[in-house]
Amino acid sequence: MKVDLSVVEEASKELYIRALKMLPPDIKAGFSRLTASETGATAKNVLATMVTNIKVAEDTNNLLCQDTGVPIYNLLIGRNVEIDGHALKEAVRAGCARATREHPLRSSVVHPLTRKNNHTSCGDEVPVIHIDFSDAPETLEIQMIPKGSGSENNSFLKMAIPAEGIDAVKTFVIDCVLAAGGKTCPPTIVGVGVGGTSDLCVLLAKRAATRPLGSKCADPEGAKLEEQLSLAVNQLGVGPQGLGGDSTSFAVHIELAHTHITMNPVAVNMQCHSARRATAIFTPAGVAYGY
Repeated sequence: MKVDLSVVEEASKELYIRALKMLPPDIKAGFSRLTASETGATAKNVLATMVTNIKVAEDTNNLLCQDTGVPIYNLLIGRNVEIDGHALKEAVRAGCARATREHPLRSSVVHPLTRKNNHTSCGDEVPVIHIDFSDAPETLEIQMIPKGSGSENNSFLKMAIPAEGIDAVKTFVIDCVLAAGGKTCPPTIVGVGVGGTSDLCVLLAKRAATRPLGSKCADPEGAKLEEQLSLAVNQLGVGPQGLGGDSTSFAVHIELAHTHITMNPVAVNMQCHSARRATAIFTPAGVAYGY
């Protein structure tokens, strides 16, 4: 399958806009689940306000949140896909810039030292583009995630000591959720990376934070720890927007990687309640959009 880069550019533009306007169904279902189990009156009111905001945004074709975030594109290239890798990245970048200019969207991306804003949501190394490969025949998948600063600012890394075991992982995650408090606009998805190197561990945490609700860690021990931490986090009392309650998090998600015998990195990355994402899948039949 030969991929038309002009279609990739258009899809990259469309994905950014779709992600900012339409909340995935699994997140909406997560709100319903939390509302049903919430015991605090204030927390119930806050959850109801969030649900209303989502409906108003979608009914009026408006943004779910004013923060358009740092744009992240995850590309998964299948077998027998003919494409120029460099040109692929340039097409994604062009589509991202067009979304910001043509829609228009607020550009949240600035130079880290001068704070200059190019008003394109692009800059050095931005949009962030990750490329990986799959065994799916004649398939290109592009996932777009706008990562707002409210959630991204609450990112943590600890190079734990292996002798501390799983307890060190549990304690670190709980401490991070408490430190974040209401700053991440909970209820959150708490992404946890365990293992690998420091940079891989942080990437795993972000991958975990952006997984669909209802999915589980592929590793049985990781899945078991997800369940334990999901229960523990919602007993902390942080609640929606940090105002107290049972609904601190939709879930804790974990991704693992093997690591060195003398270290055990642990990273935490969070998604706010507006856990936005959009996906386009290219096949010989055309382009299909989803979440």
